Amino acid sequence: MKSEDTPFVGGPLDGRVLPVLLGPTGPPPKVYRVPVPDEAGGEPTVLVYRRVPAGAARRFGLHPGWKYEYSEDGTAGRGDEGGFRNLKWPWSKPGGGRNVPRRDDLDE
Repeated sequence: MKSEDTPFVGGPLDGRVLPVLLGPTGPPPKVYRVPVPDEAGGEPTVLVYRRVPAGAARRFGLHPGWKYEYSEDGTAGRGDEGGFRNLKWPWSKPGGGRNVPRRDDLDE
């Protein structure tokens, strides 16, 4: 698998550049979770970093890459977690989605 050296900003990993595995379409994941083991042997602490653009688009609109910013509250925020739960399917619209008459409309 391909990886990309990605800088981390804020939190305990501030200033580090770590190799992050890329997804099947090219970019790194939107949310990066780093489990930190507890010294006393308890539950590990999970540090949450969100992917943001590394800077403004340069000449010709080429993408400058990505960096990860620390999420202080420990959540991914803004619905960036991905997965099927956040997808909006066309058939799950309120009111039926398609132009199919309802049973109430057929009785009239």
